[in-house]
Amino acid sequence: MKRLMNAVDAMLDESLDGFAAAHADIVELGADRKFVRRRALSRGKVALISGGGSGHEPLHAGFVGHGMLDAACPGQVFTSPTPDQMAAAIEAVDTGAGSMLIVKNYEGDVMNFEMAGELAAAEGRKIMTVVTNDDVAVPNSTWSTGRRGVAGTLVVEKIVGAGAEQSMGLAELQELGRKVNDRMRSFGVALTPCTVPAAGKPTFELAVDEMEVGVGIHGEPGRRRSKLASADAIAEDMLGAILGDLAPPVGSECLLLVNGFGGTPLMELYLMVNAARRILAGRGLKVARHLTGSLVTSLDMAGCSLTVSLLDEPLIRLWDAPVKTAALSW
Repeated sequence: MKRLMNAVDAMLDESLDGFAAAHADIVELGADRKFVRRRALSRGKVALISGGGSGHEPLHAGFVGHGMLDAACPGQVFTSPTPDQMAAAIEAVDTGAGSMLIVKNYEGDVMNFEMAGELAAAEGRKIMTVVTNDDVAVPNSTWSTGRRGVAGTLVVEKIVGAGAEQSMGLAELQELGRKVNDRMRSFGVALTPCTVPAAGKPTFELAVDEMEVGVGIHGEPGRRRSKLASADAIAEDMLGAILGDLAPPVGSECLLLVNGFGGTPLMELYLMVNAARRILAGRGLKVARHLTGSLVTSLDMAGCSLTVSLLDEPLIRLWDAPVKTAALSW
């Protein structure tokens, strides 16, 4: 295993220090690096807090800033942050309007965020939660009860973040987050495994002519292992699963998110954009908005996920609303 590192145990701390220094105009680190918070808070705005294991960068810290999150809690690689991290983040960014917790559907994340929410509520804070579960690859996994929350989480963070900037209340934002989650599906394919630094070996084995179909963002197994196919065939398989579950009406407008897992060149991601657009058009769907890049990654894993999120005019306006974070800005 080759890594740009000094010591495995210091990787997260040193990376967070570098991140905070590189984006000091947007973010700052909390005490003991428990969380990354927005440098400038808006009083009276509902605070948005998310988090999860490291190794998925830029998720979640890269989405802290105007128009998205107020704070993000980084756990160790592929490990949920602790309740005290989340409770500290809530206390740091809650300016009086309450806090919305955006949580990926993994057992550790859900349990720890729930505990943190209970601690905050005991102090008189208003807390609500949105759980993302956009992955249609498998109904259950060794990491979650029910569907996994994957790349679509950033779509929820962006749209709910825009709503918070427009002074939506806590209950209204929860309803908005659930609406986005309900109208969105994702599916991932891995071409290579990832290597967790502390383990020093791949999380699973793939032959040179194999791919994992329906992989999770921690390298969890998917629906099946199959022979490597053409990009068009892979996109057809992925979108078949997504659209078969989502069942969008013909003529629907959607956001197409093509997300790299960390080891895939942009050239290949845009090739997948091209393939997915043709398939969606053939199914009577209009891609109204695009987002392409390695945004919800799995360390050095090669492969990608596709996310289709159905849009209406209010959702388009919220998606288009200004955002300034380390990873997204317009």
